[in-house]
Amino acid sequence: MGEKTRQEELSSFLKRKRALISPQSVGFPTGSRRRTPGLRREEIAQLANVSTTWYTWLEQGRDIKVSSSVLDSISSALQLTEDERTYLFNLALDTNAKLVQKKSVQTKITSSLTTILKALNYCPAVVTDRYCQIVGWNRAAAYVFLDFEEIPIEQRNLIRLLFTRKELKALAVNWEHFVRGFLAIFRVYYGRYVEDDWYKQFIDNMSVLHPEFQPLWQQSEVNTAPDVLIEFRHSKAGKMEFNLTSLDVQGNDDLRLSIYTPVPGTATEKKLREFMH
Repeated sequence: MGEKTRQEELSSFLKRKRALISPQSVGFPTGSRRRTPGLRREEIAQLANVSTTWYTWLEQGRDIKVSSSVLDSISSALQLTEDERTYLFNLALDTNAKLVQKKSVQTKITSSLTTILKALNYCPAVVTDRYCQIVGWNRAAAYVFLDFEEIPIEQRNLIRLLFTRKELKALAVNWEHFVRGFLAIFRVYYGRYVEDDWYKQFIDNMSVLHPEFQPLWQQSEVNTAPDVLIEFRHSKAGKMEFNLTSLDVQGNDDLRLSIYTPVPGTATEKKLREFMH
């Protein structure tokens, strides 16, 4: 199942990126016979200096041998970002197949990371693992988002909570933009551990239970650390504005620290100080 999933995602990713490139932007005529948006397969092959047949097989997810140099050419032809390039390499070269280790126990964060969370008094901060399971948070996060302590451990998945909890759906002024930022991070992990069947099961489950998930998942980018300005409408504090910064935590657990810093010049920090006392 893992190998099939990897090949299917490789195919889907290449098609999505190809569809986003305007023919005119790379010197190809627009023409009236184009039935689909973006470039044709043969045009990507031409830009990457590979045969159309070979690229077609790659996009179809066939089991063919690829080299790093050819993938570099494909990355350039598709105008991929550095994160997207890494995603492509993970899918095409299967570089992380031996790294998959399913977690059966809740990840424990270190005492030093706990201290950092507490020190971020008026900056809501959340720690998640490679599955986007919430494994740590501070008091400000509990106030702005949810008291995660009241949610059973097995239900503390950030992606799932964004779709199931009405408080979170009502919080962000642009909920879809908010969700896409986290899906971009989630897709990084998906590309890195696509052999882990958990991801396919989770994505399939979310698609069935939440009709709005699949369109947003397909629209999601690949970004290890999206830097986003977010506006919230908090039920008690009203308008709050934060800059979201996402950081990798050193170690073997793929932990990520997401910090919401109050935007300078706004009343956000003042409101947090007042309402949290």
